[in-house]
Amino acid sequence: MDRLNFVLLLLFSCLVKVHGEDPYLFFDWNVTYGTISPLGVPQQVILINGQFPGPKINCTSNNNIVVNVFNQLDEPFLLTWNGIQQRKNSWQEGTLGTNCPILPGKNFTYHFQVKDQIGSYYYYPTTALHRATGGYGPISIHSRLLIPVPFDSPEEEFSVFVSDWYTKSHKTLRSILDEGRSIGRPEGIIINGKNGKGDGKDEPMFSMVSGKTYRYRFCNVGMKDSINVRFQGHTMKLVEMEGSHTVQNMYESLDIHLGQCLSVLVTADQEPKDYFLVASSRFTKEPHIATATIRYTNDPASPELPKAPEGWEWSLNQFRSFRWNLTASAARPNPQGSYHYGQINITRTIRLVSTAGDVDGKRRYAINGVSHVDPTTPIKLAELYGVADKVFKYDLIKDEYIAPSGNEKITLAPNVVNATYRNFVEIILENHEKSVQSWHLAGYNFFAVAIEAGRWKPERRQNYNLLDAVSRNTIQVYPNSWAAIMTTLDNAGLWNLRSNSLERQYLGHQLYFSVLSPSCSLKDEYNMPDNDILCGIIKDLPLPKPYSI
Repeated sequence: MDRLNFVLLLLFSCLVKVHGEDPYLFFDWNVTYGTISPLGVPQQVILINGQFPGPKINCTSNNNIVVNVFNQLDEPFLLTWNGIQQRKNSWQEGTLGTNCPILPGKNFTYHFQVKDQIGSYYYYPTTALHRATGGYGPISIHSRLLIPVPFDSPEEEFSVFVSDWYTKSHKTLRSILDEGRSIGRPEGIIINGKNGKGDGKDEPMFSMVSGKTYRYRFCNVGMKDSINVRFQGHTMKLVEMEGSHTVQNMYESLDIHLGQCLSVLVTADQEPKDYFLVASSRFTKEPHIATATIRYTNDPASPELPKAPEGWEWSLNQFRSFRWNLTASAARPNPQGSYHYGQINITRTIRLVSTAGDVDGKRRYAINGVSHVDPTTPIKLAELYGVADKVFKYDLIKDEYIAPSGNEKITLAPNVVNATYRNFVEIILENHEKSVQSWHLAGYNFFAVAIEAGRWKPERRQNYNLLDAVSRNTIQVYPNSWAAIMTTLDNAGLWNLRSNSLERQYLGHQLYFSVLSPSCSLKDEYNMPDNDILCGIIKDLPLPKPYSI
C-alpha cells in the first residue's frame, strides 16, 4: 500500500465512523538501522521512526489499529503483535507461517482490531533474529469508559521493557546459530534500551510525586533470561497480567519470564529522593544487573540495591500466588469469573515434550521429535490456495509423546497440528532440561492451571486450579517440570505456539495449530486482505473464492 492508498483508507475510516464503527488509530512507521550503545559499546540496532524501543500503541478495547510499515532494512521484515488475539484474523499475525515478509524498500499495512481485549502487550520482529537488536515496542489497551476497572486511575503510566542484551549484531548472532554453535550468554541487562549502573550518575528514567500512585507496565522482551524486577524501598501491587485483572497481592519483587507482561501499581510513599528500579537476570551463575533511576527530588539514591531471590522454587511459589480476579470486569462488563473454565469437559489432551539434539552436526530444538522449519510458502497461504500437500504435512507429531528407546532422531519439517474448531483442549508442556523455558500461544488466552516438578500423568489433574487460574498467553516451565494450560480453540486461523527463547525458536522450538472452521464462513474467519503479500508457489495462482456469510 502506497501513501495515497493509505490516505484513502484514512478517509474511508472517517466515513465508517459515521455509521458507528469502533474508532481507528493510524500509524506510519519507518523501520531503519541506527547506532546506539545500550551496554556502552556502539552497535547497530533496529529503530522504528528513529526510536528504540519503538513507538507506543496506546489504544482502547475494540479500537481498529492500522500500521503502515516501511521496511528500510536490507533484509525482509515482519512484525507480530504479541498477545493480540487477532480474532478471526490470523492474516495479521505477522509470523512466517502466516505471512510473506515485507521486502527491503517495500511497505505493508497491518489492519487489525483489539477486539474484547485490555492489558499490556508488545510488538516485535519475527524475521531473521531481528528482535535481538530491537524493532520492538509497547501496546497498552485500556478499558472502555463504561467498563469498571478494579483500581483507581493512576497519576501516570510507564512502559518498562526489561531485556537481556548482546553486543553482537543480529546478523552475527544468526550466523553463529546457522553454523551450529550456541550464541552463549548475554552480555548484560537493559531497561528501556539503557543500562543504568546504579552509581547516581544516570539521568532519571521516571519521575514520581509524593503521595501519588503510578502504573508500571513491565514486559520481558529478551532472548534468553528470566528477569526479576524490584523497586528500592517500595512494594508493588500486581493488578494485571497479559489482559487479565489479578487478585491484588503485594510483592517486593517479581519474576518476569521471557515474553511475559504484567502491570503493577507503585505508590510514592517514601522519603522524597531518588530510588532505583532494579532488574537482574535469574537462574544464571553470574547474574547481570541494570538499574533505572526514579526521581522524587534530586537527592541521590542509596547505593544499596535490594537483593534478588534465589532458586526456581521461590519463582514457582510466586506463580502459585497469582490469581484471577473473579469479580472484576475485563474488556466486557460481565465479571471475569462468569466464565467457568473448570466445568468444561476436555475434548483433547496434547502432551508436548521439548527435546534437543544435533542434526548434521548442528544444534536443533524439537517438540515431540519435530524441529520446525518455515517453508518458503507460508502455511496459511498454502491452506487457502489448496496446495497444503505440496508445502507441509499435518500431524507429524502425535498427541502423546513416546520417548525413543535409543537416541532420538529429530525431524526437520514444518510442524503443523490439525486442531478442531471450538474444541476445549488441555496442553501439557514438559521440560526435561536444566533451564527454564517460556512459551507463548498466539490467537488465544489460556488458563495456566498448574506447574509442577517431574513428569505429567493424568492423575496430576487433581492438583489443577480449576477456579481462578490467570487467563494469559505465556507460561514458564521450570527445569525437569511440566505446565498444564487449558483453552477453547474458538478462534479460527493458523496460530503459533513458540518458545520465547529466540535461539530456541529460531532453531525449531515452535509449531502451528491449524484451526479451520468447517463452515468456511465470514462468521468464523475473515478473508485474506486485498493487500496481502504473496510469495512461494502460490504467487501466480488465481485467487481462491472468498468466504461469504
